Amino acid sequence: MIHPTAIIDPKAQVASDVEIGAYSVIGPDVVIGSGCVISPHVVIKGPSVIGTNNRFFQFGSIGEDCQDKKYRGEPTRLEIGNDNVFREGVTVHRGTVQDEGLTRIGSGNLFMAYAHVAHDCVIGDNCIMANQATLGGHVVLGDYAILGGLAAVHQFCHIGAHAMVGGLSAITMDVVAYVMVNGNPAHTHGINAEGLKRRGFDAAAIATLRDAYKKVFRSQLKLAESIEALERETPSAALQVFIDSLKNSSRGITR
Repeated sequence: MIHPTAIIDPKAQVASDVEIGAYSVIGPDVVIGSGCVISPHVVIKGPSVIGTNNRFFQFGSIGEDCQDKKYRGEPTRLEIGNDNVFREGVTVHRGTVQDEGLTRIGSGNLFMAYAHVAHDCVIGDNCIMANQATLGGHVVLGDYAILGGLAAVHQFCHIGAHAMVGGLSAITMDVVAYVMVNGNPAHTHGINAEGLKRRGFDAAAIATLRDAYKKVFRSQLKLAESIEALERETPSAALQVFIDSLKNSSRGITR
């Protein structure tokens, strides 16, 4: 299960059934849960806690010191949930003390080749980052969000749940839940209806979100006025997620 050329620090905690390939390096203060598979030439540094059934493909760098020039070697952390896939060359950095000292990744996510997750990012569940998609520091990625290949997200931006960012897009402002954005600079192009259908949203819920989108992005209402109008409708759970992503924006929303 563990190749003889792999290097595992005595201070690492690795479940008994973990597979570790040739020339991989597992550093101190790394905890790796059951069912994980680590391909050859992967480096995992700590402090990092990794859940169960994660797959790390070759040449990944997981839990490395961040690239923030303010970082001075403080003991920050990385936490990864379960059932994630990190393809070739993916890089994930630990947090900084300027934030919570933590980079956190949920479960069921797919990070395609050479994707980058910077320090202090918070990623939900079931997200997809396509090849070479890049998150700056402190980015929040909601559940089921999708980033196309080579998309770049500026630090501190929030990408809402079920949002879809097109390939080559430059994201410098927050992206509201459920919407599709594309371009450099990015602009919204409607509700991610097809993605919502695939995830079990019924026609009525999608129609409600379409109407909400029109109030915010296609009417003459100011943002505060459109939020007030939506809240008067006794929002459903799905609509409340949309409203909350509007209200919680700190960088302004991509329009």
